[in-house]
Amino acid sequence: MDTPATGLTFRDATDADVDALVALVESAYRGDSSRAGWTTEADILDGQRTDPEGVLAVIKSPDSRLLTVELEGRIVACCQLEHRGDHAYFGMFAVSPTLQGAGVGKAVLAEAERRCRQTWGVGEMRMTVISVREDLIAWYERRGYRRTGRTSPFPYGDERFGIPLRADLEFELLVKKLG
Repeated sequence: MDTPATGLTFRDATDADVDALVALVESAYRGDSSRAGWTTEADILDGQRTDPEGVLAVIKSPDSRLLTVELEGRIVACCQLEHRGDHAYFGMFAVSPTLQGAGVGKAVLAEAERRCRQTWGVGEMRMTVISVREDLIAWYERRGYRRTGRTSPFPYGDERFGIPLRADLEFELLVKKLG
C-alpha cells in the first residue's frame, strides 16, 4: 500500500512560504481544525502558536533552516533545524492534521535527522516538548528520543507562544544520539 510519506519532497523554506507555513503550524496545534489530528494543543493553549515574524526569523537565521515538506505541490509539513555547536535543535514541527497518522511525521523526522548529521556533522538532536503532552513524548520515545528530566519554564505572559489554559506547563528536553 502506498502511503502519503512516499511522495514527499523536501526543501528549505523561502520568504514566499511564510503565510502557508504559519497556516500549517496553526492548523496542527490550535483551534478546532487541529482536533482533526492528534497533535492538537487546543486543550492546553489558546491563541497563536507562531506568527509570520517568527517563521521569517527562522528562515533568515544563518544557523537555522525551516525544512518544508510538500506532497503533490502542497506544503503539508515543516520543521525547524538549528545548528547549535555539537548538536542540532528540532522545533516548529507540524504535519497537516489530515495527514497525521499516515507516516508523514516519521518520514520528516528521519529526514531532519539525516540532514543534521550530513550538513552539520552533529551527533545529537535535541528538542523541547510541553511536559504534559505524554502522547507526543511517547511518539518521540518510540523514535529513539529519551526524556532527560531537564525542564525549562513555559513563557507565561508572552502571547506569541499562546495563552495557557492551565498553570502547570513547562518544557522538557528530549535528546537522541544520531548514529
